[in-house]
Parts: sequence; structure tokens; C-alpha cells
Amino acid sequence: MAQETLRNLLRVWLDFEMRLGKVPVLRRLDLGTFTRKDYMRLLMNLRQQVIEGSRWITRAASSFDRSHAQLRSIVIGHAKDEHKDYEILEKDYVALGGNKDDIVGGERNLGSEALHAFLYHRASLPNPIDMIGAMFIIEGLGEKMANSWADKIEEQAECGKEATRFLRYHGENDETHMQRFYEMLNMVAISEERSKRIVKTARVVGRLYAMQLEELDIL
Repeated sequence: MAQETLRNLLRVWLDFEMRLGKVPVLRRLDLGTFTRKDYMRLLMNLRQQVIEGSRWITRAASSFDRSHAQLRSIVIGHAKDEHKDYEILEKDYVALGGNKDDIVGGERNLGSEALHAFLYHRASLPNPIDMIGAMFIIEGLGEKMANSWADKIEEQAECGKEATRFLRYHGENDETHMQRFYEMLNMVAISEERSKRIVKTARVVGRLYAMQLEELDIL
């Protein structure tokens, strides 16, 4: 069942990739017209989502009962890895010439609000095994795209590696995080009902993640 779940998740990922390809700010990155202003706006908005990441992961861990102790332990370890990465993002913003107070005081856009609300709701339910579907999308983004984005951003926004540390960090570490995902998937994807829950959550997270990036050109 885990292998079937993974195949369905890969289909969700392909749909997610196609949606990202239509997001205006990422289209500019692909076309070579991405600017420093685009990057500062991207960091400003990502920070508001990223800072909530360890919170919903921690909430998910606390929602598992004793029968899922091993899974809870893995999720807690993941939360520890993620709980300070927003600080790296803030330093990138400052390295671009931004004011730290501005990014710290920024508000979530509509897509980020929707993503946060969904993740926190699902994480608060008893034994939220479907949250590994969210992990598949978010960590997969870092593993597959972060380094490529960083390379393009450094060239187009005319900045150095001191301003792409957040992306580089995830490009280098999310492969390890994905190994945790595969371990958890084998543990929990043991029925068709569970498989469907995991895949549906991944699909929703993918659409909401794309929505928060689309909002960068609506603000």
C-alpha cells in the first residue's frame, strides 16, 4: 500500500509542478526577468509561512497517541530541525538591504492564511497521519527546486550566497528530511483509507502553496 500511495503522491507532485510553472513570480524566474524586488517580496511572504512550520509540526506530534509513539518521535525530531530556519530567511532579507523589522512585522497573504489554517486544523486532529502528505509537498519543494532557484536568483537578483542561505539550507537538508518521509510512509500507509487521506492532504497543500505564491502579484 505504501508503494501505491507513493505513486499517487507523485501524480500530485506533477500537478503541483505544473501549477508552480504558471505562477507569475516563478515564470519570471524561469524567463530570466526576476528582480531583487521580486526576491525581497518572496522572502517577506515566505517568512510568514515558514515561521508557522514548526508550530503545526509540533501540534501534529502532540496529536499522536501512544500507539503512534515511534511516529511522534520522528515528527518531534523534524520540528526541532525546522524551528529556527525562519531566522536564516530573515538574514537573507537583511543581506539584500531589507529592514529586519519589516520582515518580522509582515502579514501572511491570503494564500499563506489559507495554508496555515488548513495545516493547523489537520495537525490538531487525533493521529494526523495525513500530515506526511503535507511534508511530501513542502520538503519535496526544497529537495527538488531550492538549489536551482538559488542559482537563478543569485544571477538575476544580483546577490551572493549570503542572500540565498535559506534556499541553500533546504536544498542541502531536505533530502534527509525526505528519508524521514519514506520511513513514515511505510509505517502509516497500511490501508486504502489512510492512503487516500495522505494523498488528499498533499493535493490540498500543493494548491494552497501555489496560491500563496500567486498572491505575490496580487498584493
